[in-house]
Amino acid sequence: MAVRAVRGAVQLQRDEAGHMDEQVGALLTAILERNGLTTDDLISIWFTATPDLHSDFPAAAARKLGILDVPLICAQELDIEGAMPRVVRVLAHIESDKPRADINHVYLGAAAALRKDIAQ
Repeated sequence: MAVRAVRGAVQLQRDEAGHMDEQVGALLTAILERNGLTTDDLISIWFTATPDLHSDFPAAAARKLGILDVPLICAQELDIEGAMPRVVRVLAHIESDKPRADINHVYLGAAAALRKDIAQ
């Protein structure tokens, strides 16, 4: 079994905890479904949020989905002028026999513009 990384992102419409839970939950669910994963396949998840998001930790959405025994960490994204606002990014480390080329990276909604080269 190999260790692989899955990327993803979502842009929030507003900085509210319930909205963040909903959108980050949808992102994590899509990452799992599109890659045929279960929570047992997860090794760890890194979350970053742009500096304009203050309402909650993105990792809280993972816990509400039942991802309880996976190490999670949150960090602030770099504050780059002109960057897309209100974005949560995910880097999930997984166990998978899939080749790297078969990993589906998930960029939902407007966040698809961040990585047109790998967004599924």
